[in-house]
Amino acid sequence: MPPPVPEHLSRTIETLYRAESGRVLATLVRLLGDLDLAEESMHEAFAAALESWPRTGIPDSPRPWLISTARFKAIDVMRRRARFDGVQPDLIAHMEARITEAPLDEDEIEDDRLRLIFTCCHPALPPEGQVALTLREICGLTTEEIARAFLITPATLAQRIVRAKAKIREASIPYEVPTPQELPERLDAVLQVVYLVFNEGYSAAAGAEVTRAELTGEAIRLGRLLAELQPEPEVIGLLSLMLLQESRRAARTSPNGELILLENQDRSLWNREQIAEGVALVEKALKSRRFGSYTLQAAIAAVHAEAASTAATDWRQIVALYNQLIRIQPSPVVQLNRAVAIAMRDGPEAGLKQIEAVMEHGELANYYLAHSARAELCRRLGRTAEARSSYEKALALTQQEPERQFLQDRIRQLK
Repeated sequence: MPPPVPEHLSRTIETLYRAESGRVLATLVRLLGDLDLAEESMHEAFAAALESWPRTGIPDSPRPWLISTARFKAIDVMRRRARFDGVQPDLIAHMEARITEAPLDEDEIEDDRLRLIFTCCHPALPPEGQVALTLREICGLTTEEIARAFLITPATLAQRIVRAKAKIREASIPYEVPTPQELPERLDAVLQVVYLVFNEGYSAAAGAEVTRAELTGEAIRLGRLLAELQPEPEVIGLLSLMLLQESRRAARTSPNGELILLENQDRSLWNREQIAEGVALVEKALKSRRFGSYTLQAAIAAVHAEAASTAATDWRQIVALYNQLIRIQPSPVVQLNRAVAIAMRDGPEAGLKQIEAVMEHGELANYYLAHSARAELCRRLGRTAEARSSYEKALALTQQEPERQFLQDRIRQLK
């Protein structure tokens, strides 16, 4: 029996898995041409790291080590399968040579994730399968995390992933960035994926931290790649939105990890370089007049970013932008956000009426932010019993620890 892995090394490898597994997997898919085989060999490579690195130390460049190890693990798997399936030895030798001799150029590795995103977002796959598969395979989110983002069960989400993988195999979907002619029909799904990855990093679905910087950073990197590949207004708008939201990350939690609401944030901690870049990008996207929901959300974020305080924020402009957004994206969450902006413009009573009108339809019954927003407005109006009830509903629906602590504090503060 091998000796136990030191706890600090186990944590390091776990952190490395979260940061690098997506890139490693994407490169293995290019080398192996088989998503399932790539997954299997990647997991075996990380298992090999747990066994080897306590003796040898962590390599200076862990990613190439993992890719190289996974290549040899994949060859072992192919040999075992060949013996079982009776595949011709010369065919296996040819495939082994292709896998072994393929270059590991750094630029090629950096492009691999973009190729895999477009493969996972192929129009032959159903939209829900495209997003679920990309979040799982490229970004390393767990089935449970993605299921929470979609408000569905993990079993349902797992079936979507299985069906999407099967479709890729059956349709022989190529592993490549589409041609300029094919790109427009593929872009919406890719933007949605990048946006959902950013959202999971910006406000983690569960865990001890509000944010996951590796996910927001990865989403912004992918957004930049997409903007270079296809500088359409909505691609630029999404990149702007992510930069503007990310600019506030350092101010969103206290040194102890406690959640800090926008109105209480120290705005001197906001990243002014990201704000300047984000504002310039959204202005560029708006000039095209072919913008959509991401650009409008970026415009709203820009109003917040340029305001000196909550009181100095142009809430009339924000409500007007939400009115435009609702016309092109009439979702309950957008309506909820508009209601909060109305509360800031016209007072808590007006905002509460809007929130309750949205919640009547039941689509936000399991959305903790709806209950939290209602609770906050009830608290401001002195409707303590209603505020407590809504805070408790929100508390029951969130699994993010700082959010839970914030809600518990709010409940304790109620008289």
